[in-house]
Amino acid sequence: MSSRFESIRLGMVGGGQGAFIGAVHRIAARMDNDFVLVAGALSSDPARAKASAAELGLDPQRSYSSYAEMAKAEAKRPDGIEAVAIVTPNNVHVLAAKAFLEAGIFCDKPLVTSLAEAKKLAALVEKTGKVLLKRRPSAPGPLTALPRLDYRSPFN
Repeated sequence: MSSRFESIRLGMVGGGQGAFIGAVHRIAARMDNDFVLVAGALSSDPARAKASAAELGLDPQRSYSSYAEMAKAEAKRPDGIEAVAIVTPNNVHVLAAKAFLEAGIFCDKPLVTSLAEAKKLAALVEKTGKVLLKRRPSAPGPLTALPRLDYRSPFN
């Protein structure tokens, strides 16, 4: 683990059993030992989400059946996630990011599908003061650096 700070408690939306990109993001997040995966809404199918969490060694109480449930529950926990990696299909990115930003949780992603969606998320970033970024899963550096910076929306 880095001596700069304690491990960042990470949650993941998507990326459960059979999802290639979830494994890539988990590997990238572990590369510098600054992240620890502690919660997940790993599939839109509750049984698959639960099985995926068990395979990853997550506490069953922190395996969620939806990103909305996870955002609300983790925001209330004293040991709740500090960041979330959204590794779902593109059409889910904005809704999931919105739920976590509104809960006050740093988001890794999303890609939007329109300028209108980008502007809505930029306004939400300004309102919440939280970080929203897109990183390459093969390059863990930006994810470890940006949560500590005063990052502002690139859509201004």
